[in-house]
Amino acid sequence: MGLISGTDKPALPSPSGCIFCDYPPPPGAAVDAEWHRARYLICSTPHALLMLNRFPYINGHLLVAPRAHVAQLDELAAEDFAGLHELLRDAIGALRAAYQPHAINVGMNLGEAAGAGIAGHLHYHVVPRWVGDNNFMPVLFDTRVINEALEQTYQRVGAAYGALRGEGEERS
Repeated sequence: MGLISGTDKPALPSPSGCIFCDYPPPPGAAVDAEWHRARYLICSTPHALLMLNRFPYINGHLLVAPRAHVAQLDELAAEDFAGLHELLRDAIGALRAAYQPHAINVGMNLGEAAGAGIAGHLHYHVVPRWVGDNNFMPVLFDTRVINEALEQTYQRVGAAYGALRGEGEERS
């Protein structure tokens, strides 16, 4: 909706060219809720981060990435691999609570040839799906119809994630 109305916030600059390295705070850093909101960052743990996709395939499209800047799963240290998958599990739980989808797609594109937009930093796409959610717009016009603003998605998924983790609706 922000793109349509012209009110969408410009993308935050990424000094290194990797949003997954530049957007999350360092572990233990004090940041406020507005800092998270500006980046659509739902959660940042010592090993991984959960954020909205700024260019979603459908409402609720999430990204889960390790903090380690690696391109392949087998390059992750064991604790980073475990932390990434713990947060992936929580992201799926938050999507189920927030949207009650019929199903969820979870996947990653490893490498530019596989379609990775940020090929140097692996990340999962977590996408809620419903029977019949693919209408004629993407099929005929290569156009996606998103009926929820990113700010609404951020609030909805953030509240579900907070409830899942026993943190209430507010995140820091």
